[in-house]
Amino acid sequence: MAVTNITAYFKCSAEKVWNTVTSSENYSWRSDLEKIEVIDKGKRFIEYAKGGFATEFTIISFKPYELYEFDMENENMSGRWSGKFYRLEGGTKVDFTESVSVKKLIMKPFAQYYLRHQQKRYISDLKKVLEKYKDSDD
Repeated sequence: MAVTNITAYFKCSAEKVWNTVTSSENYSWRSDLEKIEVIDKGKRFIEYAKGGFATEFTIISFKPYELYEFDMENENMSGRWSGKFYRLEGGTKVDFTESVSVKKLIMKPFAQYYLRHQQKRYISDLKKVLEKYKDSDD
Protein backbone atom coordinates (compact mmCIF):
# COMPACT_ATOMS: atom_id res chain seq x y z
CA MET A 1 0.00 0.00 0.00
CA ALA A 2 1.26 3.46 -0.90
CA VAL A 3 0.53 6.25 1.59
CA THR A 4 1.23 9.95 1.06
CA ASN A 5 0.49 13.01 3.16
CA ILE A 6 0.62 16.71 2.46
CA THR A 7 -0.22 19.80 4.53
CA ALA A 8 -0.75 23.38 3.43
CA TYR A 9 -1.87 26.72 4.86
CA PHE A 10 -4.23 29.14 3.12
CA LYS A 11 -4.92 32.74 4.10
CA CYS A 12 -8.68 32.43 3.82
CA SER A 13 -11.55 31.03 5.84
CA ALA A 14 -12.13 27.35 6.48
CA GLU A 15 -15.49 27.80 4.75
CA LYS A 16 -13.81 28.94 1.51
CA VAL A 17 -11.31 26.10 1.58
CA TRP A 18 -13.97 23.52 2.47
CA ASN A 19 -16.45 24.73 -0.16
CA THR A 20 -13.79 24.69 -2.85
CA VAL A 21 -12.48 21.22 -2.00
CA THR A 22 -15.90 19.58 -1.61
CA SER A 23 -17.72 21.15 -4.58
CA SER A 24 -18.81 18.75 -7.32
CA GLU A 25 -20.06 21.63 -9.45
CA ASN A 26 -17.09 24.01 -9.36
CA TYR A 27 -14.07 21.95 -10.38
CA SER A 28 -12.69 24.14 -13.19
CA TRP A 29 -9.73 25.10 -10.95
CA ARG A 30 -8.49 21.48 -11.09
CA SER A 31 -5.90 21.20 -13.87
CA ASP A 32 -6.16 17.40 -13.89
CA LEU A 33 -9.94 17.06 -14.38
CA GLU A 34 -12.15 16.95 -17.42
CA LYS A 35 -15.45 16.61 -15.51
CA ILE A 36 -17.22 15.32 -12.42
CA GLU A 37 -20.37 13.23 -12.66
CA VAL A 38 -22.53 13.09 -9.52
CA ILE A 39 -24.06 9.62 -9.11
CA ASP A 40 -25.78 10.07 -5.74
CA LYS A 41 -25.52 13.64 -4.40
CA GLY A 42 -23.53 13.79 -1.19
CA LYS A 43 -22.61 10.10 -1.45
CA ARG A 44 -21.03 9.06 -4.77
CA PHE A 45 -19.39 10.73 -7.74
CA ILE A 46 -17.05 9.97 -10.62
CA GLU A 47 -14.08 12.12 -11.58
CA TYR A 48 -12.88 12.00 -15.17
CA ALA A 49 -9.24 12.93 -15.61
CA LYS A 50 -8.07 14.77 -18.71
CA GLY A 51 -8.35 12.12 -21.39
CA GLY A 52 -11.42 10.54 -19.78
CA PHE A 53 -9.96 8.07 -17.24
CA ALA A 54 -12.66 7.53 -14.59
CA THR A 55 -12.33 7.08 -10.83
CA GLU A 56 -15.37 6.45 -8.63
CA PHE A 57 -15.58 8.01 -5.16
CA THR A 58 -17.81 7.08 -2.23
CA ILE A 59 -18.00 9.68 0.55
CA ILE A 60 -17.64 8.09 3.98
CA SER A 61 -17.24 11.17 6.19
CA PHE A 62 -18.51 14.72 5.67
CA LYS A 63 -18.10 16.94 8.73
CA PRO A 64 -18.18 20.53 7.43
CA TYR A 65 -14.97 22.52 7.95
CA GLU A 66 -13.37 19.56 9.78
CA LEU A 67 -13.22 16.22 7.95
CA TYR A 68 -13.88 14.98 4.41
CA GLU A 69 -13.13 11.35 3.58
CA PHE A 70 -13.92 9.06 0.71
CA ASP A 71 -13.07 5.68 -0.72
CA MET A 72 -11.94 5.64 -4.34
CA GLU A 73 -11.57 3.01 -7.01
CA ASN A 74 -10.69 2.60 -10.65
CA GLU A 75 -9.26 -0.18 -12.78
CA ASN A 76 -5.72 0.50 -11.47
CA MET A 77 -6.19 1.11 -7.76
CA SER A 78 -8.44 1.33 -4.73
CA GLY A 79 -7.94 3.38 -1.63
CA ARG A 80 -8.99 6.14 0.72
CA TRP A 81 -8.47 9.89 0.83
CA SER A 82 -8.80 11.85 4.05
CA GLY A 83 -8.85 15.63 4.34
CA LYS A 84 -8.65 17.39 7.70
CA PHE A 85 -9.32 21.12 8.00
CA TYR A 86 -8.07 23.32 10.86
CA ARG A 87 -9.17 26.87 11.57
CA LEU A 88 -6.16 28.98 12.48
CA GLU A 89 -5.77 32.68 13.10
CA GLY A 90 -5.74 34.35 9.71
CA GLY A 91 -6.44 31.23 7.70
CA THR A 92 -6.88 27.50 7.36
CA LYS A 93 -4.54 24.53 7.49
CA VAL A 94 -5.31 21.36 5.55
CA ASP A 95 -3.87 17.90 6.10
CA PHE A 96 -4.54 15.45 3.25
CA THR A 97 -3.65 11.76 3.40
CA GLU A 98 -4.08 9.27 0.59
CA SER A 99 -3.72 5.49 0.95
CA VAL A 100 -3.82 3.39 -2.19
CA SER A 101 -3.50 -0.28 -3.09
CA VAL A 102 -2.40 -0.86 -6.66
CA LYS A 103 -4.24 -3.56 -8.62
CA LYS A 104 -1.58 -4.07 -11.28
CA LEU A 105 1.74 -5.32 -9.98
CA ILE A 106 3.70 -3.48 -12.66
CA MET A 107 2.42 -0.15 -11.30
CA LYS A 108 3.41 -0.79 -7.70
CA PRO A 109 6.93 0.75 -7.92
CA PHE A 110 5.48 4.00 -9.28
CA ALA A 111 2.48 4.42 -6.94
CA GLN A 112 4.23 6.47 -4.24
CA TYR A 113 5.77 8.87 -6.76
CA TYR A 114 2.48 9.24 -8.64
CA LEU A 115 0.48 9.99 -5.48
CA ARG A 116 3.04 12.55 -4.29
CA HIS A 117 2.96 14.24 -7.72
CA GLN A 118 -0.85 14.34 -7.70
CA GLN A 119 -0.98 15.80 -4.18
CA LYS A 120 1.47 18.57 -5.07
CA ARG A 121 -0.51 19.40 -8.20
CA TYR A 122 -3.77 19.48 -6.23
CA ILE A 123 -2.34 21.83 -3.59
CA SER A 124 -0.85 24.07 -6.29
CA ASP A 125 -4.22 24.30 -8.07
CA LEU A 126 -5.98 24.93 -4.74
CA LYS A 127 -3.54 27.73 -3.83
CA LYS A 128 -4.17 29.42 -7.17
CA VAL A 129 -7.95 29.41 -6.84
CA LEU A 130 -7.92 30.43 -3.17
CA GLU A 131 -5.43 33.27 -3.72
CA LYS A 132 -8.31 35.53 -4.77
CA TYR A 133 -9.87 35.05 -1.30
CA LYS A 134 -6.69 36.00 0.55
CA ASP A 135 -7.34 38.61 3.24
CA SER A 136 -10.98 38.96 2.21
CA ASP A 137 -14.34 37.91 3.56
CA ASP A 138 -15.71 36.80 0.15
